Amino acid sequence: MSRKLSINKASRILYPIYIEHSFENLSSCLNELELQDRKICIVTDSNVEKLYGEEVQKAASASAGKVVLYTMTAGEEHKTLDTVKDLYAFLIEEHFDRKDLLVALGGGVVGDLCGYAAATYLRGIDFVQIPTTLLSQTDSSIGGKTGVDFDSYKNMVGAFHMPRLVYMNMSVLKSLDNRQFASGMAEVLKHGLIRDGVFYEWLIDHFPEINEKDTEILEEMIYRSCQIKKSVVEKDPTEKGERALLNLGHTIGHAIEKYMDFKYLHGECVALGCIGAAYISYKRNMIPMEEYYEIRDMFVPFSLPISISEGNPEEILNLTKSDKKMDGSHVKFILLKKVGKAVIDTTVTDEEITAAIEELIYKEEV
Repeated sequence: MSRKLSINKASRILYPIYIEHSFENLSSCLNELELQDRKICIVTDSNVEKLYGEEVQKAASASAGKVVLYTMTAGEEHKTLDTVKDLYAFLIEEHFDRKDLLVALGGGVVGDLCGYAAATYLRGIDFVQIPTTLLSQTDSSIGGKTGVDFDSYKNMVGAFHMPRLVYMNMSVLKSLDNRQFASGMAEVLKHGLIRDGVFYEWLIDHFPEINEKDTEILEEMIYRSCQIKKSVVEKDPTEKGERALLNLGHTIGHAIEKYMDFKYLHGECVALGCIGAAYISYKRNMIPMEEYYEIRDMFVPFSLPISISEGNPEEILNLTKSDKKMDGSHVKFILLKKVGKAVIDTTVTDEEITAAIEELIYKEEV
């Protein structure tokens, strides 16, 4: 069974989202873009190319005049302007023009970088997302946020640039290691926390099947998670207001990610950031203590961290100040009124953030 969603604006479909179980229907989906006389550049990384590069290149070749492959070195440390510059040079050498298309085949790093290159090459060309991780399928491939890191500052350079379509092949999730899969679950849990308490409880109830990667359960989970992301993005495509709710956990999370020199995966840091935000919410009497501990402990069944072994709270706090979600001199923080209901707050103090960070640092019992 396959499913289809679409991102809409004023009753007009901006782009479709296909949830499939193979790459079998990729050619027919690409055919809708009328690529017969156009060139496609598949942008992927050194890990994903070995797994799916040839298969996707073959499918794309049935839809376009010419298909080439650009492979970047895998890893967050290569999500930089230098890699974008190298991709620009490749596209120029291959004579890509505004009628041609980029295809992002990979996880969030590839999707963000390829999308940013598409947004800026020749002032903007079309691109397609083919996300291959749980995190990118349920979050980063949807909504048109693109960007790269700058001097280790996360996603500091970027643009909003919507894809022409998103094609998800759920079978690729079987090739993910457990840590990468868990990283994606942090964003899925986040979606439930901010907008849908019923979905959040469904995730908790089905954690054994999710961890076993049961096909039917994963399809339902991805579909419902994408529905939440879709509903938020449609109301606020360029993050002028409500879309900021999707940043739950990201202010402290991004700071920890940089502090740890990206040794923690993005989703692992988002989980820690969500716990930090829930702690501040509890301390403000927005949620009861029991709910805070339930939120914290429910990351454990999905193999996500709930503490870090060491850290300097002051240094991590200072890193939140360079977060791109600053609103003037204030951090635009996302807090919880309850499971399924998040709010934007710009009054969170340094003392509150520091206390939340200290709560996350593991303290050995004496």
